[in-house]
Amino acid sequence: MVPNVLRFLHLVAVALVASVLFRRTQCQQLSDFDNAAVVSGATRLAYEHISNMTREFLIQQIKASSEFCVKDPAADWNKAFNFSSDLDFVSTCIRTKGNILQRLCTEAEIKSYLNSTLERKSFSNRSATADFLKPNKNCNFTSWVSGCEPGWACSVPTSQEVDFKISTEIPARTTNCEACCEGFFCPHGITCMIPCPLGSYCPSATLNNQTGFCEPYLYHLPPMQPNHTCGGANMWADISSSTEIFCPAGTYCSTITKKIPCSRGHYCRMGSTSEQRCFKLSSCDSNSETQNMQAYGIMLIAALSTLLLIIYSCSDQVLTTRERRMAKSREAASRSVRKTANARQRWKDAKNAAKKGAKGLQTQLSQTFTRKKNFVDPEEISILNQATTETKIELFSHSHPITSPMTGSSSAGPKRKGKEPSDLLQTMNQMENDANIRNNVLVETENREKNVTARVPKEKQLNTHSQIFEYAYAQLEKEKAEQEENKNLTFSGVISMATKSEQRKRPLIEISFKDLSLSLKAHNKLILRCVTGKIKPGRITAVMGPSGAGKTTLLSAIAGKAFGCKVTGSIFVNEKNESIHSYKKIIGFVPQDDIVHGNLTVEENFRFSALCRLPADLPKADKVLIVERVIEFLGLQSVRNSLVGTVEKRGISGGQRKRVNVGLEMVIEPSLMILDEPTSGLDSASSQLLLRALKREALEGVNICMVVHQPSYALFNMFDDLILLAKGGLTVYHGSVKKVEEYFADLGINIPKRINPPDYFIDILEGIAVPSGSSEVSYKELPVRWMLHKGYPVPLDMQQNAAQFGMFETSNPAREKDPDGSSHEERSFVGELCHDVRHVMELKREKIRLNFFKSKDLSERRTPGIFKQYKYFLIRVGKQRLRESKIQAIDYLILLLAGACLGSLTKARDRSFGADGYTYTVIAVCLLCKISALRSFSLDKLHYWRESDSGMSSLAYFLSKDTIDLFNTVIKPVVYLSMFYFFTYPRSSFADNYIVLLCLVYCVTGIAYVLAILFQPGAAQLWSVLIPVVFTLIATQPKDNKFLKVISNLSYSEWALEAFIIANAERYDGVWLLTRCALLKNRGYSLQDWGLCISILILMGVIARIVTFFCIVIFLKK
Repeated sequence: MVPNVLRFLHLVAVALVASVLFRRTQCQQLSDFDNAAVVSGATRLAYEHISNMTREFLIQQIKASSEFCVKDPAADWNKAFNFSSDLDFVSTCIRTKGNILQRLCTEAEIKSYLNSTLERKSFSNRSATADFLKPNKNCNFTSWVSGCEPGWACSVPTSQEVDFKISTEIPARTTNCEACCEGFFCPHGITCMIPCPLGSYCPSATLNNQTGFCEPYLYHLPPMQPNHTCGGANMWADISSSTEIFCPAGTYCSTITKKIPCSRGHYCRMGSTSEQRCFKLSSCDSNSETQNMQAYGIMLIAALSTLLLIIYSCSDQVLTTRERRMAKSREAASRSVRKTANARQRWKDAKNAAKKGAKGLQTQLSQTFTRKKNFVDPEEISILNQATTETKIELFSHSHPITSPMTGSSSAGPKRKGKEPSDLLQTMNQMENDANIRNNVLVETENREKNVTARVPKEKQLNTHSQIFEYAYAQLEKEKAEQEENKNLTFSGVISMATKSEQRKRPLIEISFKDLSLSLKAHNKLILRCVTGKIKPGRITAVMGPSGAGKTTLLSAIAGKAFGCKVTGSIFVNEKNESIHSYKKIIGFVPQDDIVHGNLTVEENFRFSALCRLPADLPKADKVLIVERVIEFLGLQSVRNSLVGTVEKRGISGGQRKRVNVGLEMVIEPSLMILDEPTSGLDSASSQLLLRALKREALEGVNICMVVHQPSYALFNMFDDLILLAKGGLTVYHGSVKKVEEYFADLGINIPKRINPPDYFIDILEGIAVPSGSSEVSYKELPVRWMLHKGYPVPLDMQQNAAQFGMFETSNPAREKDPDGSSHEERSFVGELCHDVRHVMELKREKIRLNFFKSKDLSERRTPGIFKQYKYFLIRVGKQRLRESKIQAIDYLILLLAGACLGSLTKARDRSFGADGYTYTVIAVCLLCKISALRSFSLDKLHYWRESDSGMSSLAYFLSKDTIDLFNTVIKPVVYLSMFYFFTYPRSSFADNYIVLLCLVYCVTGIAYVLAILFQPGAAQLWSVLIPVVFTLIATQPKDNKFLKVISNLSYSEWALEAFIIANAERYDGVWLLTRCALLKNRGYSLQDWGLCISILILMGVIARIVTFFCIVIFLKK
């Protein structure tokens, strides 16, 4: 019982014989077969019978046992044994041998042949006894007739009836032994004939006297038998065991006994039954095995290059044209607004001049007639010079006489220039406490709100770029005019700012912290200690101190970014114990490094940040206004359309890049801005420009806290508050900048002349400078003096220094066993290891909690959803890819060269169905596509950290990257196959190869994403090279053990290689059936699994992308 396809392949010969036997022709003499009608009728009846046997019996058996290599049994058997077009070889055999039914193999003989064949050492490795069969009734050690020799067959006795359906007993067949007929093969060790399949060439053999072989077959004549001659074919097996009966390449065999050379303009592969016409533009000489398709490859790559150039050029041209049109609209709007503003100013100047002339004339007339000197109130002139309307003055003069406020304002005029911005808030509080002023303010506010409400529908109709820019620049000119009006904070200026209802109010955020200490969990090292203070809205707080004082750490703790640290103490938001992450949508954090997209322009960086982080219901015109305002305030008008630049490609200057870094947070209109060294690397002019922009933000109620290093004196005076830290994270001073010199002077530390105060303070805290004057305070004692000054508890280890200053408040001894809250117990190696592992697990748990368990949103700002952000991300990534077109072109060129080289070196060999070329293809494509896909995420890690911390959608970010990369996923297989396919020209179609390669590239791209997230660029590239090589080597090895089989099933190389070989194997039929079944059996493949291979590759790609997204959320931030 042998469940193999070979049994059923040879049963076709039995069916032919049986069909004739069932008709029981009575021709027994050789002369009886000279009648053509008899031979023709017997042949026709035999063909009808074999067709019935194929449909009713053989097809069912093949479906049950040979499904792995026969997809459509009826079609395969029709291509292998459909002799209806030419049965001359049967007729010729009948005429020369007589009744051939007595010479054909029965089912038992075929079974014996198959059993002996399957028991060979290997189905694909030919051994020394590969041509011999097991001994049987006719051929054994005691009985060996000439029909047992290869290429010969015998007949059963004429008196004996042969039953071809008997599968258990071999009939006695030892008489009338003759050479095998043409078109049949007679195996060595069996005395019957089997018809050769289509695509084979089975002529009668001729003896080569020089070699002793019976050509074209490779068997010798038996010794000591001079009357024995060469017979017919001797075996049909897979091509690795025997190639004798295969129709040679460059020829075609229309029948199994006729070989015809291929004519010019045609090509004939091995085992062909007809010649194939070559395509146009391909060269095919006589006796060509394949057609030269390189011209089509060149045409395809030319067409693809042209298409890509058109896409990139058109897209770039569209972007350039759009930007140019926007620039023209912007310039036209700016000119129009400036023209209108100048006309309005001229009208106002003329009006004021007319009033002044009329008033002068009136005064002159009054002096003429009354002879009295007129007194002009200076405050009235001040108010007149302001751009305040007369309605405001009259509004307040009716119900509230201008007495003390006016007097205070005029008397303190010179001092007001240096006064803090908090005086404005104090004046406003006084106004709120006065009912008369408040009522009048409400009346004017209502009038303004009515005017704004009446104008809202008109603003919502702003659709074109020109209208939007005109609106934006008109607002900017209006704000500049109001800024000039309110430059001198007179009473009318205060009222104007207080009643300004057109400007959106930002929610105020006040941050206070008490006994804030921070230490590293891994080493228990204190970085901050006992820091208490408050940063207020509407003020700019500078954090200063020497290196190692914990300035950045303080900002990170306030912003909720102190990962891997143990934080003690309390942080309050608006005097509530709320998480700072609940307000992240209205918090702007500017990192120390300039994390800006270098392949975007300044305006594009600002616009993207504004679109994703401003309220979703904010009109587009207002978003454009905000972006234009930030560009204007930061002085970036001249470089707004310039690329920011990267390390490799020069862009804007370093100072401009620093301002862009700050502007990314300003465009979101935050309520709290935290800046880490925004002025580092800037000159004095750039620093002052940046501080003036931040000052405008502070006037709108923004709470600004920033770390600065060695500011100039002018820059130092622009700050409102100062937090001065000493080494170890201890507070030395926290209060108003105006009072810091006074505080140190009380300690006996006076600033020398011509010395910058902040530089002197830093030098003292570093221990470089010694306090001048009579002060005996050491720089180590300054934190204790501040604690005593503010009445804060003094830690135990610092009380010795505090004792010499008198009374102090002790802290809780239970909490102060150790400065960092832990005891200094000596740990063993195992204990230290367990401590480190526990620290790592806590850090991972903290990250997972922050990323997956979102804090409650208390910002009251509804930013765009995932789909909107996905759209914005998609536009941004598309622009970036267009500007990286040279890198993409290099990737395509490398793939093109790889396809040409591998296609030239590894031809599509028929023996392995092109497995060698496909193996190298899997390695090359996986390696090149993985390395190029690493750039998608490995180069943007810092940008993602910043954007995700600000509340942008991680899913939108990931999907946009993957969507844009799908373009490369679709194009790269075409680029590679345009060379490889047309150089090798396998039997499978271009579409089959493209589908497999497309799914493979999709799979390995997802795996490259995972590597880019988990590893650094160098390690990720190493893994990208190692994985495809190892996986492909495993896929090509025999699966001898379960472990290797499991690893192979998890390898994408295994499924891609199987899909390639299956697609190619389906095209081999006829004489190739045994070779197809042998190769698929040895590799463990099945023709039915092509769709499964494609599905698994796609599934692996999807799973890899899901893993990538979770790795982005969990493991990316370090």
